[in-house]
Amino acid sequence: MNLDYNHRPSFADRVNAAVDQGLNADQATRPPRDYLGGSRLGHACERALQFEFTATPKDEGHDFSGQSLRIFAIGHALEDLAVAWLRGAGFDLYTRKGNRPDGGQFGFSVAGGRIRGHVDGIIAAGPEGFDLAVPALWECKTMNAKNWRACVKDGVTKSKPVYAAQIAVYQAYMESSVPCISAAPAVFTAINKDTAEMHHEMVPFDADLAQRMSDRGVRILQATDAGELLPRVATTPDFFECRFCSWSARCWRLPA
Repeated sequence: MNLDYNHRPSFADRVNAAVDQGLNADQATRPPRDYLGGSRLGHACERALQFEFTATPKDEGHDFSGQSLRIFAIGHALEDLAVAWLRGAGFDLYTRKGNRPDGGQFGFSVAGGRIRGHVDGIIAAGPEGFDLAVPALWECKTMNAKNWRACVKDGVTKSKPVYAAQIAVYQAYMESSVPCISAAPAVFTAINKDTAEMHHEMVPFDADLAQRMSDRGVRILQATDAGELLPRVATTPDFFECRFCSWSARCWRLPA
């Protein structure tokens, strides 16, 4: 009996495969989102948002891999650490109602529950000497070093317009449950996943951006209800956004 040990998976490969199998099994038990996420309204392509909203099957090979699911989990863990770090620095930061583990997340639901969002946190007070306007929306994102440096250099509004749109939408829609939250600049935290460096900036409420994103959400819902496809973001499939889209092949088989 001849065994080819050169092609036998290593111990690490076998463990990783088992971990990814478990992650994928858990992911398969989660029902697809049945609403349009407020965090996604700033995405470049409205047609892609339609596909996302209707849980349209992705192109072959575009489902989340085990590695992608691990990356998402690490991001959530880093956000939890950021909460602890900011609280330790003296920020009165609420991530759940009553700041209790069993308290629900702060969030909003509009358009009959078809547009929803959950905020990372609300700052009720800042450390002495900061003169921070409150209540302030807090949003936290984790990034690789390249994207983090761009965010530090240019600010979130220029470097990450999807995040800027999310912040504006959340400030607008949270106003009814947290009065005056749109009057205070949001606090945006970005964590460099490679170095653990943190960037923080205050983002004033952009009412025009919030209105454009709200109008966009309504447009997507109305077009979807009417069975209409909204225009693509590009005219050729080799456009940057299209090359990385999970529905690119399906989209370019359909009418313009």
